[in-house]
Amino acid sequence: MTSPVAVGLIDSGVAAGLARAVAASARFELSVCGTVVAAAAGPDRLGHGTAVAGLILRSAPSVRLLVAQVFDARAVAAPASVAAALDWLVAEGARLVNMSVGLTADRAVLRAACLRAVEAGVLAIAAVPAIGPEVFPAAYPGIVPVTGDARCQGDDLAVLPGVRAAFGASPWTGSDAAPGMPAGASIAAARVSAALAAVFAAEPDLPAAAALARVAGQAVHHGAQRSPVAVP
Repeated sequence: MTSPVAVGLIDSGVAAGLARAVAASARFELSVCGTVVAAAAGPDRLGHGTAVAGLILRSAPSVRLLVAQVFDARAVAAPASVAAALDWLVAEGARLVNMSVGLTADRAVLRAACLRAVEAGVLAIAAVPAIGPEVFPAAYPGIVPVTGDARCQGDDLAVLPGVRAAFGASPWTGSDAAPGMPAGASIAAARVSAALAAVFAAEPDLPAAAALARVAGQAVHHGAQRSPVAVP
């Protein structure tokens, strides 16, 4: 019997109500000594990780989540913590990783972790704003960058040209903007991760490039928006 596909999340954790879908979880934070400490994951205080997990499980309910918590009460994380979280997810067997992280500066420790993940065959998805400076890890080689696309409704996807973003998707958690609900490029990334998770759930041994091609084939829109819309 084939084991369920493991999908990794680098985010704020997930709510207790999704515990049945979680195969493993851990929290990664920078200690006062400057080293990364791994501990038991705590509650999702932002609600963002729970929203991302919900989108993925809705499209691929059979997958098992590997939850790497790097955010607490604020969406701020040290590059070393994100790198340690990614290394842990790779070691735990994640086939796909959704990274709701956008750092404005290139950091060697995170670049190296992303390179290790790509070399291990892990498909890593990261968010990038529609406009503004490049962010990391989305800008690293082999990472699939995703941005919010105002043309996309619901689960619609867009295939985008160029190197800033490979895919676009709705930046809203639901069908419309809802006050207090997570929104932005990170939610768009989660929608692309959800589509990929569904592909892997159906064909666990499918190579990463083939899975990306399948999802690209589902796209409703092709080409960049005429007037890019900034997504928070």
